[in-house]
Amino acid sequence: MPVEDLLSPSVATWTAGDAPLTDVLADHESDDVALVVGVRGGDAAWEPRVRATLTDVGFDVDELLETHEPATKPGASTLVRLPRGRHAARVLVLVGVGDGTADDLRAAGAAAGRATRDRDAVVVLGPAADEGGHAAFVEGQVLGAWAPTRLTGDGWAPGAQGPREVVTVDMEADVVERAVRRSRAALVARNLANTPANIKNPAWMARQARTVARRSGLQVEVLDEKALARDGFGGLMAVGGGSATPPRLVRLSWAPDGADDDTPHVVLAGKGITFDSGGLQVKPPEAMTAMKTDMSGSAIVLAVLDACRDLEVPVRVTGLLALAENMVSATAYRPGDVITHFGGRTTEVSNTDAEGRLVLADALAWADARLDPDVLVDIATLTGAARVALARTMAPIYATDDQVAEALRSAGETTGERVWPFPLVDTYRRAMKSDVADMNHMATSVGGGSITAALFLREFVGDRRWAHLDIAGPGRSDVDSGILSKGGTGFGTRLLLRWLEGLT
Repeated sequence: MPVEDLLSPSVATWTAGDAPLTDVLADHESDDVALVVGVRGGDAAWEPRVRATLTDVGFDVDELLETHEPATKPGASTLVRLPRGRHAARVLVLVGVGDGTADDLRAAGAAAGRATRDRDAVVVLGPAADEGGHAAFVEGQVLGAWAPTRLTGDGWAPGAQGPREVVTVDMEADVVERAVRRSRAALVARNLANTPANIKNPAWMARQARTVARRSGLQVEVLDEKALARDGFGGLMAVGGGSATPPRLVRLSWAPDGADDDTPHVVLAGKGITFDSGGLQVKPPEAMTAMKTDMSGSAIVLAVLDACRDLEVPVRVTGLLALAENMVSATAYRPGDVITHFGGRTTEVSNTDAEGRLVLADALAWADARLDPDVLVDIATLTGAARVALARTMAPIYATDDQVAEALRSAGETTGERVWPFPLVDTYRRAMKSDVADMNHMATSVGGGSITAALFLREFVGDRRWAHLDIAGPGRSDVDSGILSKGGTGFGTRLLLRWLEGLT
C-alpha cells in the first residue's frame, strides 16, 4: 500500500516575508486570505507596531476591540469575518498570546492553525517575541492545523488539508523554516504511530525506514529474524516469537558533510512494538485499544533521522528501531522463560506484558558493543508507572550523565515537551535478582516500576553516557485540543531534534 501521505504529511508552504504587511496582502486575492494577529493580555492589547500595521491595512483597531472583545488567554481565538472587497483579507483571526511566553505563543499558534485549516492562504503578523517565541508560534500553528490521516476507500487521506500557503511578516526566515521542519518530523511520527496494526508490522516499518533512507540520504541496514537468531538477539526473538510477522532490527545512519571519526556520534534507540496484546499475560480489552501506538519510540527515531539532513544536524546520528509484535500463540514466550540477549546477558521473564525493555535491551547492547557512541539515548512508551507519576504532559528522564540529562531537559523546555529527572535508585536493583538468570526483568516487590525498568535498561549500556525517556504518558493523547490530536503525539521528536541541532 502506498504510504507517501504518511511519510510526507501535508504541510503548508511557509514563507517568511520581509515586505510590509500591506504588500504581502496585496499579492493575494482577499477572498482566499486569513490574517492572523496576536492579542496580548494586560492593558495594551496590541503593541504600537501591531496597532500601526493594522491601521495601515484599513482596520479601526479600537473598534475591533470594542465590538469583538477578543479573548487574550493563550490559545483563545476570535474570528472576525470581513465584508467582501473592503479589506485585503476575508477573515481576521485574533489569537490570544497571554504574556507572550513560549508556551503562550505555542498555544496561540495552535489556535491559529485550527482556525485557518480551511483557508487557502494565511498571513501571520509575527508576534513580538524572540526567535524562540517565533519558533514556538510556528510549531504550534503547524501542529494545530494537522488532523490524523485516515484510510478511506480511495486510499490514505489527510484528516485536514490545512492552508496551501502561509506567509509570515516580521519573522526570520531561518527560524520559520527550521520550526516547520521540526514540526513536520513530529507529524511523520504521529502518522506512523496511528497507522492500524493490521497494516503496520515489523516488516512494514522496515520498509518505511528504507523509503526514508532513500529520500534523506541515510545508510540503512535491516536485520531480519534469521540474522537476529544467528547473532543472539534473544529479546527481540522472544517477544516477536508469538507473531506471524517476525521481528526486525533497523539501523539508520546520518553523517554531516566532512564528518570523520572525531565527529561526535549519537545513537538513538526506539521501542517498536507494532502491536502489544500483552502476550500470554494478555492485557484487559480497554488497555489494548491504543496499542497500535506502542511503537511510538521507533516512529520518533525514524522521524528524527529523516529530518537530520534538512536541519543540517552537525553530529553523526544512528537510529535503531527495535521492532516486534507481541502476540498470543503456541510459540509465544512465557513467564519463567530465560532469555539470552545480544552480548550474552540472561534475563528471567516475569511478565510477558513488560516486553518493551526486552527488545530495547538487545538494541542497547548492540549499540554499546558495535557502534561506539559518545551518547546513547532511548525513547519508549515503556511503563504505566511513568504515566501514573507524571500523567500526560511530562515524561521521566533517567541518565548516567548529568550534562546529557540537563541538555535534554533544556531542549524539552524549548519545545514544550518537558521531561523531569527521575533517580536511578541503586538499592532497587537488588529486587531484580533472579535464581535462574543474571537478572529478572522486573522488580515486582518494590514498586517504582518506571525506575526499575530504567535500571534494567542501564545494565545493557556499559559505561556509555546514556539517557532513557519513558514517554508512556505524553506519547499518546485522548483529546483533540491545542497542538494535540487523539492518538500518537510524536512527543520527543522536536525535543531530540533541538538537542541534536545544538551539539557540536
